[in-house]
Amino acid sequence: MKTKQLLLQICNEHVDKRIIDYKNEIDLIKDSIASNDKISSEEDDAGNEKLFNDLEKNVEYLNNAQKTKEHLKLIKTNIEFKDVVLGSIVKTDSIHFYISISIGKIDLEGETYYAISLQSPIGQLLKNKIVDSRFVFNDKSYLITEIR
Repeated sequence: MKTKQLLLQICNEHVDKRIIDYKNEIDLIKDSIASNDKISSEEDDAGNEKLFNDLEKNVEYLNNAQKTKEHLKLIKTNIEFKDVVLGSIVKTDSIHFYISISIGKIDLEGETYYAISLQSPIGQLLKNKIVDSRFVFNDKSYLITEIR
């Protein structure tokens, strides 16, 4: 499998795991609410309020993870671009980036890549850059040596 396809697969697996985790947490919270309803008292009402808040948070996290999954579907692994766009692998003189979602370090095929989003601060610096462009991030200068 090509590197771009493998990196995209890793990102998808990461998001899929988050989606499963949030769904499991939501199910646990719903079960707790249901069991609290059976033995309702004033003390349980405070507990239920916390459970409802946790449920809301997890539903929001799940929705965000599902949006992220949809965002990953926009990545085309078979197209090479001259400038940095969603799905690009950007090699610099010291670090490699995969423009996708922000999940951080990925070790693959003896190389280290940092999966970042275009919306991140460094993603904004990289956006639309071309080979031989320079950019500065955290007081360190980088030279783009390859984009694929």
